[in-house]
Amino acid sequence: MQEVVSINPTNGTPQHARMLKALSAEDSSIRLQAALAVGSNADPGFLETLVERCAVEPDFFVRDMLSWALTRLSPEITLPRIRQELGSERNQARSQALHTLSKVGDKSAWAWITRDMLRDADDEVARTAWRVAVGLVPEDEQKDLVDELVMQLGRGDRDVRLSLSRALVDLGDVTRPALERAAASPDPAVAAHARATELLRQNPEAGFDAAIDEAKRVVALGPERAAAAETAEPAETTESAEAAEC
Repeated sequence: MQEVVSINPTNGTPQHARMLKALSAEDSSIRLQAALAVGSNADPGFLETLVERCAVEPDFFVRDMLSWALTRLSPEITLPRIRQELGSERNQARSQALHTLSKVGDKSAWAWITRDMLRDADDEVARTAWRVAVGLVPEDEQKDLVDELVMQLGRGDRDVRLSLSRALVDLGDVTRPALERAAASPDPAVAAHARATELLRQNPEAGFDAAIDEAKRVVALGPERAAAAETAEPAETTESAEAAEC
């Protein structure tokens, strides 16, 4: 039977040392339980440990629990420490710090989201920054954020492009002019991604892959030829059906 991890909030006690050891245990289930225990007791003495573990923890679910544990502490001590991590040289530290900011949801942290974060060379950091920025951006700065995000259109693999499209869709109608301009880009990857994002904005229920395929078709044919092809298809179907009846 797995041993239940208990916690004592007093630094320097054997229980505290035991908890620190559990947070770095080889078994991810023990680390997950330890993070849950720390968050349930909200001991400020674990702030540094939680932040450091976020930077190196390999398991997604444990990292998410570590971020949750940080949100259980007072924002007055947590936010300044998280802000420090935004400038870390470790990609995971930056990404997880951004993720924790999204969990805290303090709008004042918007000022900490820089262009460098939105353009980060690490895809995971950039994806997290896009999501956090959309959640924190003041209404009067949404257009500037859109202009920054559309510069990333065409970037990365399917998951990266889907993340960017979701971020732009979540910003709403303010994205339309920028997406229309990007759809005219000479770069087919940018143009297709912009068109696919606009399709999703108009119909959020549409699948991303279907939207990308349709956008690529329009880019390849050109808007006028693509529209003409769509008009011709029903007529061709009717003619084929009539020929089959003869």
